[in-house]
Amino acid sequence: MMIRELALWLVMSACLSGSPSMAGDLHAMVYDDEGKPLPDAVVVAYPDGFEVAPPEAMVEVEDQVNKEFVPYVKPVRVGTLVRFPNKDDISHHVYSFSPAKRFELPLYKGSVASPVMFEKAGVVKLGCNIHDWMIGYIYVTDAPFFGKSAAQGSVSIAEMPAGTYRVRVWHPRMAAPEDSTARRIMVQGSAPAVVEWRLKLNREFRPRRTPLPGEPGYR
Repeated sequence: MMIRELALWLVMSACLSGSPSMAGDLHAMVYDDEGKPLPDAVVVAYPDGFEVAPPEAMVEVEDQVNKEFVPYVKPVRVGTLVRFPNKDDISHHVYSFSPAKRFELPLYKGSVASPVMFEKAGVVKLGCNIHDWMIGYIYVTDAPFFGKSAAQGSVSIAEMPAGTYRVRVWHPRMAAPEDSTARRIMVQGSAPAVVEWRLKLNREFRPRRTPLPGEPGYR
């Protein structure tokens, strides 16, 4: 077989076999039960029937700004180190009692706290022992592809190998279990795969934010 013919045969074989060498995009929209765009929803995608090597886990940052966790929801890959810098001029005591990761970072300011390794998939709810209203979430996933919805409720995941995927969505206030949101989609290079969810939400029960001594409104 001539080299030119061999190259053509390899290309045709890849197309016919649905090889994941071709890449496509996933576009997702997430709405609440009133049809309004829902930010801070995490979409994860698992290949169905073929293997994809996920990128290496990175060092990520979960800030503390104006006595809030920023971002409110942060998705990370299993094996990621997360730093928790305190950018306020007061001390914070960060902790989590979640089964996926239990840890404490005792009272500190600045960036002196050691990074935390998240080795297990699951939802990690963050809190501060000093400020009860400070709540945040680290969503730890073993999916090779994931993204978080913006203010407009949209999530875009690019350069996914062509093939079938199992996708699902999670949000801190969703009423139904995450597994109930599972869908199957086909990703191919010709056009983006499109999926949307409408989630029923629970009410948010969160302690009222209060000022500290010396701050306006304190009494």
